[in-house]
Amino acid sequence: TVRHGFPYQPSALAFDPVQKILAIGTQTGALRLFGRPGVECYCQHDSGAAVIQLQFLINEGALVSALADDTLHLWNLRQKRPAILHSLKFNRERITFCHLPFQSKWLYVGTERGNIHIVNVESFTLSGYVIMWNKAIELSSKSHPGPIVHISDNPMDEGKLLIGFESGTVVLWDLKSKKADYRYTHDEAIHSVAWHHEGKQFICSHSDGTLTIWNVKSPTKPFQTITPHGKQLKDGKKPEPCKPILKVEYKTTRAGEPFIILSGGLSYDTVGRRPCLTVMHGKSTAVLEMDYSIVDFLTLCETPYPNDFQEPYAVVVLLEKDLVLIDLAQNGYPIFENPYPLTIHESPVTCCEYFADCPVDLIPALYSVGARQKRQGYSKKEWPISGGNWGLITQSYPEIIITGHADGSIKFWDASAITLQVLYKLKTAKVFEKARNKDDRPNTDIVDEDPYAIQIISWCPESRMLCIAGVSAHVIIYRFSKQEVTTEVIPMLEVRLLYEINDVESPDGDQVPPLPTPGTGSNPQSIVPQSHPSTSSSSSDGLRDNVPCLK
Repeated sequence: TVRHGFPYQPSALAFDPVQKILAIGTQTGALRLFGRPGVECYCQHDSGAAVIQLQFLINEGALVSALADDTLHLWNLRQKRPAILHSLKFNRERITFCHLPFQSKWLYVGTERGNIHIVNVESFTLSGYVIMWNKAIELSSKSHPGPIVHISDNPMDEGKLLIGFESGTVVLWDLKSKKADYRYTHDEAIHSVAWHHEGKQFICSHSDGTLTIWNVKSPTKPFQTITPHGKQLKDGKKPEPCKPILKVEYKTTRAGEPFIILSGGLSYDTVGRRPCLTVMHGKSTAVLEMDYSIVDFLTLCETPYPNDFQEPYAVVVLLEKDLVLIDLAQNGYPIFENPYPLTIHESPVTCCEYFADCPVDLIPALYSVGARQKRQGYSKKEWPISGGNWGLITQSYPEIIITGHADGSIKFWDASAITLQVLYKLKTAKVFEKARNKDDRPNTDIVDEDPYAIQIISWCPESRMLCIAGVSAHVIIYRFSKQEVTTEVIPMLEVRLLYEINDVESPDGDQVPPLPTPGTGSNPQSIVPQSHPSTSSSSSDGLRDNVPCLK
């Protein structure tokens, strides 16, 4: 059994930069692994608890997952079906953040109480070394510093741990001497922290839309404060506060300026603005609008070593309903064309048909027509998530799945291999006249559904004839053609959009009888097929002339 489509309610993201495999965790405890197109895997945590964080053991074929029920799991990915090797449950404390340094056997687990426990990844047991919150902050704060929101080791010295507390305090902890080297206090809550690869500076993102850059050895005040989206006010006043910056990454390049990449932080007056990813590079700031909320993002870099120039080449952005990859090397930061069948519900699927044992020449024929439907404006580069190997195709016969969608489109998918491949997309809405001005459009108060939605598909793979029926009681027949042909539709028909009007009252309070269906004579008592459950508030006068039609 295989699952296709975008992971439902994604909540966490991880990438192995050596093996080039992406992992996505969801709020229902599912785990999806993606490698090169065609390499895909689905696993599920038994508890069904939300995945809050994922960490690869880089290049070791293993993955650690942290769940909302305060359990940690170690997955072995070196077998055909990934499986959990070890699990560990925290009883007294809630897990808020985990960090596993590259090539380290110690997993640092931060908790809601502000403490850090250290787990040995090989035996998956607690080491007994605990960094208590009161020891870490000592007297730098009079109150509890809040949950742990960040842990990372200094890229140049794994014996130094940078700990971020939600309230704004950051501590550089020396693991050997078991005490704090420096404490950095700031009056704004912290959402994320990132190192410069030389280990002399780090950057914090805050709840007021600011970024602070700190020199490790000067803890009294930030070296620099930036408000990426704040309007600069005159008279040297502070810029207006902005929305929180939920995450920041700080990546260096040998040849030029570093990249600062962040999510959130827009000013409060940008109402209705779509969620944005901001890429700051030198003096230029690019604001990339997304179609859905950003769950998480990761910058893909040439090296797994944190103490080397990072050389970022792409950003993978996990949205609520999409996965977007941005090319950092090309001007204008174009996105990569996604080769996975994630967008099955690009327009909601309204019907679906499965065809096994199709003629052998059918898939190549559909593919050759569909290959000409390439979209423009994408990155020229290959999709960067390229790990894993294809398994052998299990089926020996060609299978096709056809999906009909709410916008009237029909997609043909090759289902012979383990994953779906889109072959061809047909838009049935094309045969209808487009309303040129607003007055000609169907009255959307009455029709709240898509009038082109596909309800039934009937297809003969041998003769390649296709028949579809839509929600507006229209039927269209198609014949396969290697070249796109525009045929004239004769005769011209008006398709009345059908809907219920049971609860429309005439001015004197009587129920208005249902409208006659086309072709049943004008008996006002004819029964209207109820395909559009919706209400209309118009009175009976002029209602009959107001019936929306498709031509």
